[in-house]
Order: sequence, then structure tokens, then C-alpha cells
Amino acid sequence: MGGRHRPSAGLSVRVAVAQPRTVLGDLSGNVAAHAAAVDRAAADLVVFPEMSLSGYAMDAQVVARDDPRLLPLREACRRTGAIALAGAPVHTGSGGRSIGVLAVTGDGVAVAYVKMSLGEVESRHFEPGRGPASLEVRGLRVGIGVCRDTRIDHHLDRTVALGIDLYVAGLVHAADDLAELDIRARRIATAYGLPVAFAGFAGPTGGGFARTCGGSGVWDSAGTVVRQLGSDPGAVASVEL
Repeated sequence: MGGRHRPSAGLSVRVAVAQPRTVLGDLSGNVAAHAAAVDRAAADLVVFPEMSLSGYAMDAQVVARDDPRLLPLREACRRTGAIALAGAPVHTGSGGRSIGVLAVTGDGVAVAYVKMSLGEVESRHFEPGRGPASLEVRGLRVGIGVCRDTRIDHHLDRTVALGIDLYVAGLVHAADDLAELDIRARRIATAYGLPVAFAGFAGPTGGGFARTCGGSGVWDSAGTVVRQLGSDPGAVASVEL
């Protein structure tokens, strides 16, 4: 693992984690749930679970950046001034598919990150990302991961090397896997001296997940839970860091 990072001094950000109710294949309905979460969060950055816009399924449809069905989420971000990090399958440059993180603002939609560390089943359907990514939120540098990334040192070391102040990730875990979120968050926080925000799926999502654990939360740089949600779909938690 890499060394500890010294966070930028004198800067703060309000970060929210959201676990909206997701219906597999219902992009319009899922966008509406995301928009409602952004409005409720009143945050600078709102983090959503892995493939939150589509539902977690290997054959989930790609979500294009210019899809007009994303407009309600863009409008919510415009109202609140937020950046929403929402999960969805995205097209790769080679014409394939990857598990992406869309950065949605009032001005538009961009692919902020592509999942580097695919699971065995995922690798049969998606192409891995080629490198780490971060984005700036109110002067702070935010590193991004997706689910399995959060336990892979190669991904974490390269992401932290970008000079990040906060690490965020969207995840999907089975109902009996709640403890794994806490283990991973505390490990990252204490190893790198960084606060961590995880958004986990709650409720059914497809891909064999009839139930998921929720447990979205924020951990400080000492690995202490600042705020953590339960297993109910639709919950949002917002924290000033």
C-alpha cells in the first residue's frame, strides 16, 4: 500500500451517500429516484451505488451521456449545485461495454471513471478501465472506485497517488455482506489517512441479488463511522467533511 496522504487544509465539502430504490431496466424511474435523492441530500457531491441507474445485471443496457432521460437528474444537480456520481454501463472507445461512473452536473454528463477491477463474471461481459480517476469538488480532489476496486491495492495505490483528499465508491453486496463495507472502508481510511464514502445498494437489483445490504456510509480518516444508513431503499445521508 501507499503512504498516508495529507489532506488539503482549510477546505470542506458536503458529501452524501444515497441508496435509491432501483428497478432493473427502468432508466426513467431510476433517474427520478436519483433526482429525488440529490434534492434531499443538499450536498456538493452525491455518491450512488454500482450500476445504480440500470440495476446490477450483466446484460444491462448502456446509458449514453446524452440520453434525454437523464435530464431530471441534471436538473436536480442544477438546483442544488451538486455533482452526482451515478453508476451505469457505458460504451468504451473500442465499442465494448464497461462499468462506469457518470459525473452528472447541471451542465451535462461525463464518464468520470471506469471500473478497473472486474469480478470473474463481470469480465465476461465488460472491459476493465485502464487507470484511476479523480475529480475536483470545491477545491478538494476526490478519488473514485467501484465495488471490487475497494479491496485491490493496485487500484487504491494508483488512485491515492493522484493526490486525493477523499475516496468514494459505489458498491453492491448481498444482504449478509454488510460487515465487508466497514472492513474495506476502515482499511482504506487508516492505510491512507483519508475519509471514505461508500454508497451500497439497498433492496433488489438484479444479477442474482434479490436482497442487498445497504449500509451506505461515511468514515473519517481514522476509520471511524461518521454516519451509516441501514438496509432500507431510498435512504440518504449527508456529512460535512
